[in-house]
This record gives sequence, C-alpha cells and structure tokens, in this order.
Amino acid sequence: MSSTAELSSGPDTPLQAAAAAARPDVADTDRNALIIHPQASQNGWLRRWRGTIIAASFAVLIAPFTSFGSWFLPAESPIDPTDYALRTKRVLQTTPLIDGHNDFPWLLRVELHNRIYDGKFDPNQRLLGHTDISRMRQGMMGGQFWSVHVKCDVAQKHFEDPSWIVRDTLEQIDVAKRFIAESPEVFTYCETPFCARAAFKNGRIASMLGIEGGHQLGGSIAAVRQAYDLGVRYITTTHNCDNAWAKSASTVARGNPDKGLTSLGAAYVREMNRLGMMIDLSHVSHQTMRDVLSITRTPVIFSHSGAYSVTPHLRNVPDDVLRSIRRNGGIVMAVFVNRFLNMHDPGAVTIHDVVDHIWHLADVAGWEHVGIGSDFSGTPFTPSGLEDVSKYPDLIELLMARGATDDQIRLLVGDNLLRVWESIQRRAQEIQAGGDKPVEEEWEGRKWHKGYKNSPYMYRETREKAARENWGQPDQFNVDTSGTHGAAVKAEKDL
Repeated sequence: MSSTAELSSGPDTPLQAAAAAARPDVADTDRNALIIHPQASQNGWLRRWRGTIIAASFAVLIAPFTSFGSWFLPAESPIDPTDYALRTKRVLQTTPLIDGHNDFPWLLRVELHNRIYDGKFDPNQRLLGHTDISRMRQGMMGGQFWSVHVKCDVAQKHFEDPSWIVRDTLEQIDVAKRFIAESPEVFTYCETPFCARAAFKNGRIASMLGIEGGHQLGGSIAAVRQAYDLGVRYITTTHNCDNAWAKSASTVARGNPDKGLTSLGAAYVREMNRLGMMIDLSHVSHQTMRDVLSITRTPVIFSHSGAYSVTPHLRNVPDDVLRSIRRNGGIVMAVFVNRFLNMHDPGAVTIHDVVDHIWHLADVAGWEHVGIGSDFSGTPFTPSGLEDVSKYPDLIELLMARGATDDQIRLLVGDNLLRVWESIQRRAQEIQAGGDKPVEEEWEGRKWHKGYKNSPYMYRETREKAARENWGQPDQFNVDTSGTHGAAVKAEKDL
C-alpha cells in the first residue's frame, strides 16, 4: 500500500491545485519539502510489528503453564509399532469406541420387569452375561447405542392384528433412559453426535437409543416421528419378522420370496431421511437392502451385521451391497454373533473370525465404512476371546497386528459412525429447508374407526354416509329409557 507522503509527491490534482492557488506560500513550501518515505526508516518494521512480537513473546513465556503449551511442546514420543497394547490405549483415549448395538435394556425387562430401584439391580457390580459398568470401563468404551428391543409377536400375523408391542416399546425407551440416568458419573444420554463427542471428552460413555424392528412401531410412520421425538436415533427396518415396510432376512430363510421394500416402506425411507433418523438395514432381506439403497437420500447403517462373502448367512451383507455402501457413504458395524461369523461350526468361532469379517468389510467397502456392533447382551453365544464388553481392546490389538493403521482404527471404533450420523443430520436439515412435509402415507389395507351417526362432522358427505350406513350412537353411560343406570357393556369386538 502506498503512503500518504508518496501520494503528495505526484502531479497536483484539480483539488490540490485549487488549494495551492488559495495558499501560494504553502504551495511553494510543499514543492520544496523533503519527502521522507516510511520504507527509509530503519525502525519502521519494528514499530509496525511491535504488538505482534510482544504478544508472541508472551505466549512463549506462558506456554508451559497454559493450553498454549501444546503448540510448542514436542509431539507424542514415538512407540514401537508392534506394541499393539500401547497403540490401542492411545487410540481409545482420544477416539470414542462406540458400539452400535447392545440389548441390555431387554434383560432389564425380562429379568427385572423394568424395576431397577428396589436394590437388587446394581450395574456397578460384576453381573453375569456380557455387560456391566466395570467391564465397559475396562473395555475403554466411549459410547453405546442401547437397543430398546421387543421381539416379534407371533400372534400378530397381519398388520391389523392387535398387539401390545408399541406399548412395550415405549416401556423399553423409558427403562433405558432411567438406567442411563441412574449413573450420571458414567453415562451421558445423547441424541446428537455433538453430545456424543462432548460426553467422551468429559470421561462419560455416550448413551443413545435404537429400536430393533419396524414391528415395534406397528408399521406406522406417525409412530416413527413420535419415536424420534422420544430420542430414538435409529430404527432397524425389520427384525426377524416381516412388517408393513419390508421383508425380513429370517422369513426369506424360511423359504418365502424376497419381495424387498413395500410401497409403504418407500414412504418410511422418505420420512426417516426427512427426520434425520438413521435407517438400520441389519436383519432385512438382501433385496430390501438394495431397494433402500436405491432410493435413500441419506447414508444408511447396518448396526450389527457381518460379511456374506466370508459367511453366507442371510443376516450378512453381500459384496454388491458393500460397494453400494461405499457410494452411499454409510457404515456396516461388524457383529459378534457366532452363527453369523461361522454358520457351519458356531462353537468354534473365535475373535479371529471377527477380524476376518472386519477385514473383508474394509477391503470391499473401505475403512471409512466399517464399525463395531457387537449384539452383546442379545446373542447367547460370543466368540472365544470376545466374551464381553471388556474385550474390545483385544480386538483392536489383533487388527493392528493384521496391519491396520492407527488412523484406520480411529475410523472403525467411532469416527465413521459419528461422521455418518452428522451427515444424516445435515441432509435432513436440507430436506426440511426444501419444504418437505411429514409423510402421511398409510398401509393401503388399513381399517379406520368410524364415528357415530350424529357426530358433528365437518363435511356434508360424511354426515350423509353416517346416516346411510347407520353408524350408531355412543354409549350414553348405559342409561335406559326409564332413567336407570345399567352396567357398562361393550361389544366383545370393542374390548
């Protein structure tokens, strides 16, 4: 930039000329003046940078006593690359290990009937099974998606068949939240990836909720929205039964045709995308996987699945789907269920089988698209060497010994899942900003309640239909024409 003195040495402007004419003495003086350029000063640079130099010097002086010290301290000392235990410790101290699927809340239901305050239940004690707080700490866990699971109702053969599953699911959400809240020094309940990262930085285990099966919401898209409002952040599209949205891998395994996603299932995908809720494709049929990936506007997840090319179990993910996951930006979280890892000899499964599945998932989909989803506290049998939640570091060490870098391990244990979750949230914000309204599609065969003959309807056609079809009258406290109150009676079909 030119200085003011340099500008004055140039030709007079009309304004300068007018000023000189008005003041000839000043004009002559100016013309004969010695012009001193700032660049000529030996100390000009010092004056110009004095403030910056002082600030930098102060920062250096206080560096050892403040967080600024990290700018000037030497990098972490190098370690032996074959010291897998130390490498694992360093990774898990700085990157949250987040398991995508643990069924512990289901045990609270079936064993304790969701009563956790009577003194019998203490998650700080060593419990049988796979999960308790001390072993989670030993496993250096940074986060957990707790499955609020309710199994398929065998009596519910059809979407319209009555069932208590939605009620039971609400109870599972409730007990999972209460369990998390009972140990605030250990767990932080989270509904966003930002919260999960913050919880880990504060030394807590981020705790999130996922519903394991669309049957738990009655195939209702309105119920999906309510589940989101209650804090659920993923839905496993099917469990071991078909629902109004899609075909399950289990029903295909029993010899039924794989019809994939239904038309209502396509609407479910649209609403999950709009909400920013993760679509989980574990448990669904292979055609359902492909159908969802062909229409979703956000990445998808597999919360607990293996590699079909390693073990051709229908619960696992085929290679063509893994390649689609790479394009989609989603994630497949490796499962620890023995029969999915080796269907021919489940009893012989070891931790090395899990390494094999993870390695194949990473080879085909890429290290940016793999994670961990154990299914602890849900599966009855686990691999030798991966008996419970304390064993995650052993798995990481074996992956490092196989050749995985520290950066690849960071992606696997948590960074991938958090990135996918963040991407889904951002895309949902864009979809909503574009004006997409909540999805209102319903199952095409659904039966709706009728009103009464003389209800105060909004539209004439409804009044006419109610009168024509004689929709009846409400039970007016069961008072007969004589004014006697009788016992309240409902038709059996209304019970």
